Order: sequence, then structure tokens, then C-alpha cells
Amino acid sequence: MPDDTTRWTVSVSRDTDIAVRSFLAQRGMKKGDLSKFIEDAVKWRVLDQTVAEARSKFADLPPDALEAMVDEAVTAVRRVPKPPAPKAG
Repeated sequence: MPDDTTRWTVSVSRDTDIAVRSFLAQRGMKKGDLSKFIEDAVKWRVLDQTVAEARSKFADLPPDALEAMVDEAVTAVRRVPKPPAPKAG
């Protein structure tokens, strides 16, 4: 974990606590790995919620129209010149 961490106090059910600690122990992880596990789980959940929200905003759009929008965006991005690679040394 980076040095710029924030301490959380969270409450979970006893069943969840046992399930997570058992899961970590079965994989040879230690008590300190709980924080890493929670951080990864939160990141995945935030990503999942963000994707679900984006999908819901395009739910009423016909698939062909959505594909055309994606193709247009990809084409526009590919037209932007890439910055030069940094020189070695």
C-alpha cells in the first residue's frame, strides 16, 4: 500500500468477516492482506457501478447507432498525433 493511505473503520456482518478471512487464509494471505483485498474489491465495485451507469445512459439507443458513435470516437482519437517518445539518456 502507498504511504498516503487513509484509515477506515468499517462494520461487516460476522458471516462476511469469517468468509473473507477464510478466503484469504486459504490462499496463504495474512491479516495485513485484508486491506489490499478490500481496496481491490472497492475499485472493482466502483468500476462495475460506473460501467452500469454508462450502459444505462445508452440503453435506449439502437445498437447500430451506438456502434456508429463508438466508431466515430475511435476514428477521432486515432487522428490525434501521438506525442514523440522521450529520448533515452
